[in-house]
This record gives sequence, C-alpha cells and structure tokens, in this order.
Amino acid sequence: QVQLAESGGGLVQVGGSQRLSCTASGRTFSDYAMGWFRQAPGKEREFVAGISRSGGATYYADSVQGRFTISRDNAKNTVYLQMNALKAEDTAVYYCAARKTTSDGTWSRSWWYDTWGQGTQVTVSS
Repeated sequence: QVQLAESGGGLVQVGGSQRLSCTASGRTFSDYAMGWFRQAPGKEREFVAGISRSGGATYYADSVQGRFTISRDNAKNTVYLQMNALKAEDTAVYYCAARKTTSDGTWSRSWWYDTWGQGTQVTVSS
C-alpha cells in the first residue's frame, strides 16, 4: 500500500492560483486511482477531482469544473491539482486519496478510497 504526502498549500488571494502536489511512496503508483478531496471548517469532506490510473480519465465536482485541473505523472509518483480563479469558498484542507484498482476509471465517493494523506491547508483571502 502506498503512503501519500501532500504539499503546496498556503495563503492565496481571491482570483489567484495554487498547485497542490501529492507524492506517493512505493513502486506501483500507476496501479492506483487517485482523488482530491477537501474539508472546510464545520463541513463534511467533499470530492474535488479524480483521475484514473493512466491519467486518461478525469472527473470534477461541479463547484470546481473549469477552474481546477487534476493530472498525474506516474514516473514521479505524483498527482497534481492545479487550482485557478480561486474563491474564498475554496478555503479548506485538501487531501489526496488513493486506491489500487484494475479499472481505469475515476471515483468520487470518499468511502471507495482506502489510503489518505495528511492534508494541506489552502486559504483563499480577499
């Protein structure tokens, strides 16, 4: 099983951009579907974006569609979340998640993922 470590969080202004990274340990990163989730204070964890093993399929929450882009580099064991046109409501702790699968699909349900990172805080200020 992989271990995940997020990085790239911080303070950014409304309308700005931020890129998060999630690096996985292990040699079989390409066997894992990956997802990004976030949790704001007082709210439940919510799906942000998912990407298939190969990177050929992606899926986004409606709230970030057109602003965020998920990608992965299997050679670097890393998945990225490029966030543009950030809004105050994007403020949250962002988590990456993984699950080994034989399918090249994407998943948006948090219960489907079995490995989680520690999270990285993103604060969008005006």
